[in-house]
Amino acid sequence: MEQLKGWLTASEAAERLGVKPATLYAYVSRGVLNRRRSPAGQSLFDPAEVERLARRGRPRQRPTGASEVVIESRITALGADRPFYRGRDALALAASASFEEVAELLWTGELSPGPRTTEPAPGGQAAEPAPGRQAAEFTPGGRTAELTPDGRTAELTPDGRTAEHAPGGQTVELTSGPQVWRAGSAALTAGRAASAALPGNVLLLDRIQAIVPALAVTDPLRGNLDPAAVVDVGRALVAGIVDCLPASNDPGESDDSIAGRLAARLGVENRFIDGVRAALVLLADHELAASTLAARVAASVRADPYAVVTAGLATVSGTLHGGASLGAEALLDAVTNPADADETIGLLLRRGERIPGFGHAVYKSGDGRAGALLDRISAAAPDHPVLRSAEALLAAARRRRLPEPNIDFALATLTRAAGMPTGAGEAIFAIARVAGWLAHAMEEYERRTPLRLRAIYIGPQE
Repeated sequence: MEQLKGWLTASEAAERLGVKPATLYAYVSRGVLNRRRSPAGQSLFDPAEVERLARRGRPRQRPTGASEVVIESRITALGADRPFYRGRDALALAASASFEEVAELLWTGELSPGPRTTEPAPGGQAAEPAPGRQAAEFTPGGRTAELTPDGRTAELTPDGRTAEHAPGGQTVELTSGPQVWRAGSAALTAGRAASAALPGNVLLLDRIQAIVPALAVTDPLRGNLDPAAVVDVGRALVAGIVDCLPASNDPGESDDSIAGRLAARLGVENRFIDGVRAALVLLADHELAASTLAARVAASVRADPYAVVTAGLATVSGTLHGGASLGAEALLDAVTNPADADETIGLLLRRGERIPGFGHAVYKSGDGRAGALLDRISAAAPDHPVLRSAEALLAAARRRRLPEPNIDFALATLTRAAGMPTGAGEAIFAIARVAGWLAHAMEEYERRTPLRLRAIYIGPQE
């Protein structure tokens, strides 16, 4: 293990640089300053590197020249090869946590049990939901839950428990299992109509961009920016997006989790559902990515949560952001024979084109999220031809000393191995990132001042 004796703690490094701890970690995320972790998990910094930075002065731009914005946040920190959600390792969460649990963690800071994907039952059918699980329908202005098996309707209290009214008007709190996220019937009708009006060959992200405004107009209380109300919108919005997508399989065959229902819409075999769950968790947030900045700007001027998500969706479609998995899908499609990997990468290099799915602006030594997701794909389908092609591409890239694969490459491998439609990767990315966008929106709602960036005028003078 590297000798870390004498290295500076975060507080010591921040003091030497004359910055706040949040700014120190922004330097880490930008690749300006390196960080190591002690065996106890403490962040440590090379005193020589800190001293060089202190003498050079505060950095104003990334090494690539991209503009930099620093905002203090309690949501996500970027480590050497992975994000940390509210201080929790995203890769560790991806091992078993549901997307619903991780979204609630981002929104509330608490990690509570949520609906889980069910293990495939004999014969390949999805197992029945666990006993005691209840389906909750979230409607504008309040949440209602249909309690099984007798069909009683009860109001959900702010902490997620159910309550029914006993004779005399007394409220009796009922203990319930993990909530199942549902959108209201009016929202589903509007969202499905918006999706159905589109041509059949449009990409899934295009459908999502049409569905979200349709869901919004059915919610007359969408201007309520109270944190609890935003959480309610988040649950219903994610559920509405998923349940309004065209179904490749009968949705009744899936479990109640968001991952299970999304997998059914995408025509995914049961063995790949856990990969969908892990992908949603790994992509739920990534600090101040471009789409998150757009979402925060919208939230800072008090745009409602649906509008915040719409702003994020418009940005995430870019080929240098969530849309990057489209290029990685095309790369995998070009290598139907693993022996073609060298020629395919070589051709891209001769054209001067970037290799889609490789390299990351933050994780210079490799994106840990990619390895975590590829491992799950390998466990689900170790002999799948797409996995063989992916491995051949990885080997070819490493022989040429190209950057390590990123999450977009792993996501493309999942979508191609699972037989999802083209563009499924960017749809999974966008659905996952709704969790992060709304978490950041809630921080902006608390600030109560618009986020206004300034420009340095470099044009002609009179």
